[in-house]
This record gives sequence, C-alpha cells and structure tokens, in this order.
Amino acid sequence: MCPRHQPIRFDRLFARLLVKNNDSYPQGGDGMALRGPMPHDRMRRERRRFDRRRFDRRRREPGRRLLVAGALALGLAAATGCEATLSAGDPSGSPGAGAPAAGDGRAVSPLDNPDGTKPGLAAITSAGDRAEARKIIAKVATKGRGPKTGYERDKFGYAWMDNAPDVPFARNGCDTRNDLLKRDGTEVRHRSGSDCVVISLTLADPYSGKTIEWRKAKATAVQIDHVIPLSYGWQMGASRWPKGKRQSLANDPLNLIPVDGPLNGAKSDSGPASWLPPNKRIRCSYGVRFAQVALKYDLPVTAPDKEVMLGLCGG
Repeated sequence: MCPRHQPIRFDRLFARLLVKNNDSYPQGGDGMALRGPMPHDRMRRERRRFDRRRFDRRRREPGRRLLVAGALALGLAAATGCEATLSAGDPSGSPGAGAPAAGDGRAVSPLDNPDGTKPGLAAITSAGDRAEARKIIAKVATKGRGPKTGYERDKFGYAWMDNAPDVPFARNGCDTRNDLLKRDGTEVRHRSGSDCVVISLTLADPYSGKTIEWRKAKATAVQIDHVIPLSYGWQMGASRWPKGKRQSLANDPLNLIPVDGPLNGAKSDSGPASWLPPNKRIRCSYGVRFAQVALKYDLPVTAPDKEVMLGLCGG
C-alpha cells in the first residue's frame, strides 16, 4: 500500500513549469496571476507583444505539453507515494525504433537444419545442444592456410547460378540470391509478374541481432554471406577441386546466410579466429555452421579457427 501525502496543488505546479518554459504569464509568489487592472496604453503594448510571440509559443507548444504531461505523472506519483515511469526519452528503456532487436524470428538452429534449407541461424543455448555442437566441430580437420595464388571469383561459377550441381533449390527457375532472400525473409514481396525476384522483405539479421527493412532499390543493404568464404575455401583446398564442386560450395544454402551488408563486407574472407558476428548469442551457431560446411565439403580449417569454434560453444 502506498503512503498518503498532502494534496497536490496542480495549479501551482503548472504555473511554475510554464514560467521555466519562458512563457510570459505574470506570476505571483504562489504561481497564480496577481496583476491588477492594466492601463489602456500598456494593454495595447502587451497585446502587440503577445501577437509577435504567439507564433514562437506555438512552436514551443509540444515542449509545453511534455512538461504538463510530466507534471501530471509526477503529481500523481507524489499524491500516491508510488514511482512514475516516463517512457519518452528514457535512456534506460528498450532499444529505439531505428535498431530494434530481431531475436531469432523464424530462424532454426543449425543442429536442426543440416542441409541449410530452413531459415536463419538460431542461438544454441542448452547445455545438451552445446555439447552436441562441440562434437560436430571436433570432427573438422585442421591444416595451415595455403596461398591465395590463382583465386578468382569466376573459378566458382558466375554469381548466384541456378544450376550448381547437387545443392538444394538448384534448377527451380530462380537464382540463388533470391532463393535465400525468400528462405530467410518475412513479408516478402515480389516484382509484379514474377514469383522469383524479391523487391522487399523484413530480415531478422542473425549477425547484428537487428531487424532490417530491405528494399531492392538499396540492394547491398542485405548481402548473402558465404559462411566459409570462397577465398578461404580456395586456400584450404578448393583450388584443387573440379569446377562443379566449387560451384556447389558457392551456391549451397548450407553455406549461405542473408545478413547486414556492411557486416558482410567487414568479414571479407576471414575465418572465425579473425572475425565473428557482433551478435554474441549466435556465435556458437555460427561455429557449428562453419563446421557443417567444412565437413560436407571435406575442407579443413586452421587450428586457430577450430580452437575458436570450440570455445564459442563452451569447449
């Protein structure tokens, strides 16, 4: 039960707030108007001052409304002896609308998505699942990173080809990028007359933990990350693969995640020892997905990368 207090004189509280907000109301000692009759000439002058300042006061009106709202809340708190919570401008509140937390959305744990056909990269949190994650990572072989000599993106086929061998979504009449946007996006809209070309969507970005409202007019705001970068794959053995296997690595949905464009650029061709998603919640999942791709394509990783991957899942 909240303790009782003295009644609050809201008239005095409002008057004091208005004075602090630079309103030109004449005030007495108790916050109320005390001015007596005004001579006619002085009244005309005051009226002209009022007309000149009316527009300025109108511009200040939103601020004054906030002060009045604040007075009501604080007065109620004082009258009841309870805390009042003001959400507007509260720096300790929830994230602003410009960068809301995305959570996992429709995302699926990599432990439940071994072929990459389900959306996103949900966090691995339970002790049992993290132990299973470490078992997967432990299977990955290690070796030193070889030279980048001879690497070209075209060695992995043209970008987002629809006919890469032996991968899901291939030969469905839609290129790989649009397949992945549809897989991970919500509120997906297609170009008029097309059931393939995505022109807008909402993405729960696993790497940043934020929600991205994407439009094709700014296509690079969302990019498709190769979990194992193609250059990394080249240096770890893909340089000796047949062309078809390289095309598969480049277009396999297991190795592809739509993410925040700038973060994808920051990652470049780094392994886990050099770069990790800023969203710490999904880092174990990221390590598992890196391992899943490596195991599927018989790719080793560097010893530091494997050590980091195990550490992400508590190993």
